[in-house]
Amino acid sequence: MNTGLFPPPKQRGLLIHGIILLTLSVVVVVGFIQLTSADVGPAFLIWLLVSLAAFVPIPFFAYRIFALYRGSYEIDRDSLAIRWGLRVEDIPLSEIEWMRPAEDLTHPLTLPAMPLPGALLGLRRHPDLGVVEFIAADPKKLLLIATAKRVFVISPENPAGLTQTFARATELGSLAPTEAKSVYPSFIVSQAWESGMARYLWLSALFLNIGLFVWSSLIIPTTPEVALAVQASESTFQTVPSSQLMIFPVASLLLAVAGWIAGLYFYRWDRERTLAFIIWGSSTITSLLFLLAVLFIITTPV
Repeated sequence: MNTGLFPPPKQRGLLIHGIILLTLSVVVVVGFIQLTSADVGPAFLIWLLVSLAAFVPIPFFAYRIFALYRGSYEIDRDSLAIRWGLRVEDIPLSEIEWMRPAEDLTHPLTLPAMPLPGALLGLRRHPDLGVVEFIAADPKKLLLIATAKRVFVISPENPAGLTQTFARATELGSLAPTEAKSVYPSFIVSQAWESGMARYLWLSALFLNIGLFVWSSLIIPTTPEVALAVQASESTFQTVPSSQLMIFPVASLLLAVAGWIAGLYFYRWDRERTLAFIIWGSSTITSLLFLLAVLFIITTPV
C-alpha cells in the first residue's frame, strides 16, 4: 500500500476567509486615507481606532487562509500525518485506538470557538471522550481519531476513504516504527524567543514602533502643519495637516508585523534561519528609518 492523501474541503473556507480578509484590508486602507486628511479631533480618533481594530485580526485570518491552503491528512502503513499550517501531528498507526465518524457519538460534539468553514480549530471537552482537538474544516465531514493522548477531530473530503485506507494499513502492518510528533505554532515562537538575537530584534522593533506612535500622537496636537513634500515649481515646502504624520507609525507597524510573521515562517528550518534573522533585522531598521523620517519632517521649517 502506498501513501494516501486526503485533503480537507477547502473551497468554501478559502472563499469566506478571503472575503473577511479583503473586507478588513479595505477598512484599513479607507481608515488610513481618512487619517491623512482628517484634522485632530473626534473624527481623527474614530478613524484611528477603526483602522487599528480592523488591522489587528488581519494576521489571524491570513494565517488561517495559509493553514487551510496547506492543510492535509496523509496516511501510510506507518503513520497518519496531519498538517495544518504550522501545526503538525504525526501519529503512528499503532497508537490509533479507533477511527469513526462523529455521527456515531451518543452526545454530539461541541464545535470550537469561531466555527467558520475552513477553520474548526481548538480544544473542547466531550462528556464521553474527554478532551478533543479539532483540526478540521467542514462540520459535516468530521472524523474522530482516538489515541492514548487525546481524540483528534479531522474532516477529510472523503472520510470513508480514509477509514478504509486506515483499515487496510492496519491489516498489512507497519513497515518501520515511527515516533509520535506534535508541533504547535506557539512552539515556533517560543523556540525563536530562546535566541538572544531574535529577542533583541523583536523587542527593538516593538519599542521603536511604540515610540513612533507615542511621539506622533504628541506632535499632532502641538504642531498644526508639517512639510511632507516640495513643490517643484516654486521650490517651497508644501504643508499638510500634522495628522498625516500617522501615516508613518501605521505603515511601520504593518511592515513590522509582516516581517515578524515572515521570519517565523522561515525560522522553522535550520537552513533558513539566517534568512529569518535578516528579515527581522530589516524590520527593525525599517522602523528606525520611519522614526528618523518623522524627526526630519518636524525639524524642517515651514
